[in-house]
Amino acid sequence: MPFRDEPPAAPMTPERTSVLWCNLGSPDEPTARAVRPYLADFLGDPRVVEIPRLLWALILHGIILRTRPAKSAAKYASIWTPAGSPLKVWTRKQAVLLAGWLGERGHRLTVLDAMRYGQPSIASRLDELKAEGATRVLVLQAYPQYSATTTASVIDAVNAWSARVRRLPELRFVNDYHDDPLYIDALAQSVQRHWQHNGRGDLLVMSFHGIPERNIRLGDPYQAQCLATARLLAERLALAPAQYRVTFQSRFGRAKWLEPYTEPTLRELGAAGVSRVDVMCPGFPADCLETLEEIAMEGREAFIASGGKEFNYIPCLNDSPAWITALSGIAERHLAGWPTRP
Repeated sequence: MPFRDEPPAAPMTPERTSVLWCNLGSPDEPTARAVRPYLADFLGDPRVVEIPRLLWALILHGIILRTRPAKSAAKYASIWTPAGSPLKVWTRKQAVLLAGWLGERGHRLTVLDAMRYGQPSIASRLDELKAEGATRVLVLQAYPQYSATTTASVIDAVNAWSARVRRLPELRFVNDYHDDPLYIDALAQSVQRHWQHNGRGDLLVMSFHGIPERNIRLGDPYQAQCLATARLLAERLALAPAQYRVTFQSRFGRAKWLEPYTEPTLRELGAAGVSRVDVMCPGFPADCLETLEEIAMEGREAFIASGGKEFNYIPCLNDSPAWITALSGIAERHLAGWPTRP
């Protein structure tokens, strides 16, 4: 593969540092036509689905992409906003706020948001940063817990871009921040703020995105990091083990995924006489389809239909000051030693 042509390097090019804030992605609009290529890109990633490529291609293109786009589009439509996809809206706002906070701290740098699947793509954003003269790029991800299905996939995308570039910027990657004290504190503040305004439920359910159990046996640290986050948050909130549950959502396919599953757990709690639950998604820094539709809508329906009385969804961190402070602290720590001040 040929490298891209680039202009001759200037003899005294100033050092410029940038941050790339990466999230999973979203279709451009809530229609089957827009969802289909997005799902093809997402589910076609070998990091996401570890099935022999030929077999999976037949399943993906022969079955899934013929039926799932319309169903997914309807789900996206139920949470779409006038400004677009909630995930994109929040991720863009987080990038702006991160740049502002770092600027107030005296750092002079560019912060851009990027999506692993869909637009703005990681490659296009890296092109923008390079065109601006970025000589160093910190790749920071909206995945507090490391998984090959998410974190490593972003690194793959950066490496794919790098393979076509002649003059590369220096790169750093933040793999996880699942136990970062400021991140845990931001989560705790969101729960406490919810309790102050809405009262406290009988049980706090912490729902993390699931992955196949097989991935854990093969060495993925994701489950251990999710459990560590939950334990630290429970300690910060002074919760006894009986006062919270950890569950995993978004199961896809027939393989066994991390258990306990979120929706069956909510049904069991409702049937067991638990009157009121508070549910949060600590692994999602921004509200999205999986939180707003799968948890706040479908999860609520499952709990109430099974006998529960009150279901309260605690929003993701989104643009909360505590979260932007945490995100900035994480970025600042990993930017150490790079020129970021005028």
